[in-house]
Order: sequence, then structure tokens, then C-alpha cells
Amino acid sequence: MSEEPQIVEKGYSVVHSDAWLLVLDKRCGLLSVPGIGVEKADCLAVRVAHEFAGARIVHRLDRDTSGLIVMALDSETHRALSMQFEARSVTKRYCALVAGHPTDDRGVIDLPIAKDFDRAPRQKIDHDHGRASITQYEVAERRFAECGDAIARLWLTPTTGRSHQLRLHLQSIGHAILGDDLYASEKVRAFAPRLCLHADQLAFMHPATGVRVTTESPAPF
Repeated sequence: MSEEPQIVEKGYSVVHSDAWLLVLDKRCGLLSVPGIGVEKADCLAVRVAHEFAGARIVHRLDRDTSGLIVMALDSETHRALSMQFEARSVTKRYCALVAGHPTDDRGVIDLPIAKDFDRAPRQKIDHDHGRASITQYEVAERRFAECGDAIARLWLTPTTGRSHQLRLHLQSIGHAILGDDLYASEKVRAFAPRLCLHADQLAFMHPATGVRVTTESPAPF
């Protein structure tokens, strides 16, 4: 019998809770769900289930992406929330720090994404076999690092929810996310001790009450 993973710290805070669901603020470095192998058994889903009986994942954030994530406390709520995500009626916004200054103050990145089987777990832009993937961006701030390199803070609104979508889309237009150990150059990776990507806004219709739930979490960078 395998031992349960030892939980050293919580790794999340509760932003909203009621009898049907939770909205949590996940820290960077914590998996949303278990990965393959004992070393990846510890995750948000396991930790939350220890505190809230019946809690189950509705959607995911990458391990190194921090921010807002909703979990259901019963099967009916889980089904209803999942349908909202599938219908793309859930509002999600992310904050990111990227290398360089985008030419335009806002824009849309429309590039299809597929798994890169030769460089797993990376994804790649694939115009022949990739799935449609769309990201809207808006420049919130332009500044320069102490070394003189340009850095921008962006608001990102994904229309689709592909794995690594935001990270790959931004790298593809020449503005990799600071601290990204998969898609950024060594120089851009070294700009920050973590991936500078944070889910800062999440809004959806409450399945039980019919009231719009809107939550926010300021980026820690």
C-alpha cells in the first residue's frame, strides 16, 4: 500500500467558499492534479480534498502558473461548471510579465497548437494538425529592467484553453514570459525566479444560485 503524500504546506488560499463550490488561489509550483509517479502524487486536488470532503477539479492551471481556480463540492455542481467551461461562458484573465514591448497596445494571437512529441511536455504551433487556439492580449505597462531590457505587463484573455497556450502563444510572437523554463531563452528565463503568469480574474454563473460570481487575485509579481 502506497503512503499518502506528506503535505508540508497548504499551497493555496480560499477566495470564495459556499455549500457548492470553492474558488482557490493556487501558488506557483503546485500541480493541479496528480502526475505520473509517486513524486507527482501531491497536488492541489489532493490537498483540498483533505480539507473539503468531495472537492473535485473542474479545470486546471499549469504547475508553475499561480492564481484562481474553481473546484466543485458535488457531482451536480461539477457537471454544471464543466458545461460553462465547455461553452466558454467562464471569464478568465491572466497577468503576465513578458520580454520586450509589443508593437500594438492590444491584439489577438490566433495560432493552432499541437503536442510536440519530440520535446514533451512542450507544445508547438502546428498549422496542419494543431487545434484552433486564440489569445487576446492588452498591454498594461511598459518598462525597462535595471539592465536596460524592455519588459511589459500584459492582460491575457484566452478564448480557448489549450495546454501551455499562453506561454507558447507569447513566445511565438517574440514576447516569452519571464521565468518560463520551457519556452523562454536562458536570458529571459533568468529574469525571474518563477514563471510570471498568474490567473488574476475568474467569473462564472453560480450553478445553484444563478448569481454571477466574480473573483480577483492580484499578481504577486
